[in-house]
Amino acid sequence: MEKDGKMGLGRHPRRLVPPDIFDMMPFQDLKKQASRRFRMYRAVTRQIEVTVEPSFMQEQMSADRREYFWSYTIVITNSGTETVQLRTRHWIITDATGRKQEVRGEGVIGKQPVLAPGERFEYTSGVPLPTASGFMTGRYQMVSESGERFEIDVPTFSLDSPDQKRVLN
Repeated sequence: MEKDGKMGLGRHPRRLVPPDIFDMMPFQDLKKQASRRFRMYRAVTRQIEVTVEPSFMQEQMSADRREYFWSYTIVITNSGTETVQLRTRHWIITDATGRKQEVRGEGVIGKQPVLAPGERFEYTSGVPLPTASGFMTGRYQMVSESGERFEIDVPTFSLDSPDQKRVLN
């Protein structure tokens, strides 16, 4: 306390928290987890928003067998004025060596959701890779209530394992 009985908030404030507290354990791990866990990607096409939140699945990993696994949660939101239906998906999955794999199919997770204006659809799926990092990009084919077919973008998103350094090209 200062002479006047007040806390030292004037010229010489007292530190209640060490300045390096967020670089100390366990906060450092929490920061790493939060940066991995809350990385979100977003694309908007024709007033339909697609967000992706990938997550590395540490418990599914087997480095000696070269198996790495990510889950990803996708939210599709129709901000337009017309009802639309998701019909097909097209994914391009690229691993750290540049090897590409294309996946095409009907709907997502066995569904072809119909989204009225203001509605959203959320699902979680997963992807294995033989490398500790990679990325995915894709498109959904939609059909409007008037019968018009069109494609919307899924944002390109990074698949990073916690120990892999990120390299941006």
